[in-house]
Amino acid sequence: MAEGVKQSRVCVTGGSGFLASWLVNLLLSKSYIVHTTLRDPSDKRKCGHLSTLDKASQNLKLFKADLLDYNSLCSAFEGCIGVFHVASPVPSTTSENPEKEVIEPAVKGTQNVLEACTEGKVRRVVVVSSVAAVIMNPNWPQGQVMDESCWSNKEYCRETKNWYMLSKTLAESEALEYGKRTGLDIVTVCPSMVFGPILQSTVNASSLVLVKLLKEGLESVENKVRSVVDVRDVAEALILVYETLDAGGRYICTSLSISTQDLVEKLKSIYPHYNYPKSFTEGKEGTRLSSEKLRKLGWNPRPLEETLIDSVESYRKAGILDSV
Repeated sequence: MAEGVKQSRVCVTGGSGFLASWLVNLLLSKSYIVHTTLRDPSDKRKCGHLSTLDKASQNLKLFKADLLDYNSLCSAFEGCIGVFHVASPVPSTTSENPEKEVIEPAVKGTQNVLEACTEGKVRRVVVVSSVAAVIMNPNWPQGQVMDESCWSNKEYCRETKNWYMLSKTLAESEALEYGKRTGLDIVTVCPSMVFGPILQSTVNASSLVLVKLLKEGLESVENKVRSVVDVRDVAEALILVYETLDAGGRYICTSLSISTQDLVEKLKSIYPHYNYPKSFTEGKEGTRLSSEKLRKLGWNPRPLEETLIDSVESYRKAGILDSV
């Protein structure tokens, strides 16, 4: 990749989302000119926060586009030397035809993005995947730390009906294959569960995990072990792999693993008066993931306490915890 990527024009797909909003914010703070695709730029409830970001009035341009509409993507990518593909089609929770409703949109959407990048002569594409494309592998040696060489087993995902994990695995593997086949410079990043403060007014799925622990007062919850990472650290990782000349392939992006019980105890020590779960049932041991490859580029995630405090304060500011 050529020098001089900073202060250049880039596009972020799905810019109103939890992670994408932070990425847009960070790119603007670094003086990039940012295009972003949105299904409906006129929807102030979903997109209004983007116009309040620092430098947005000068350097942010919104495009009405859909991942399954190739021409709309071409318009958004015009003049951009980099694209961050963050958007992912959101399937319905009760999918009767997962192949058509979950897998096809994710894979076809990614293909459209990459083909539009080729047409637009984009220099580097950063595709946001997920550890969902890493961890579903029954053949991986038990107890061995999972790194970028580990892929979720596609047939196992089908057998167990893990359609989201299958869609992420297919989309990421096909993105990397597309890069090898065409010469398009593609890097993928696989975040674990993403916590952190929200910029948008709506609660996304991973933030909802924390909100439920804070306010639902459940009798009992499973003591799952989760790999977690701060949304701002993921945004920094995405820009790091974009700007680093010799970055390539995939990067697992996770900060630490923690059990639900330990997470609740940590929250309680900072915020003792919320309506926490009363007990915990035994949960599965979590997978062990390594972000060593990303750390070697200089990535250094923030401490969990900072993530939790900033998350809770953002929920309070948005009125999400008012009923507690």
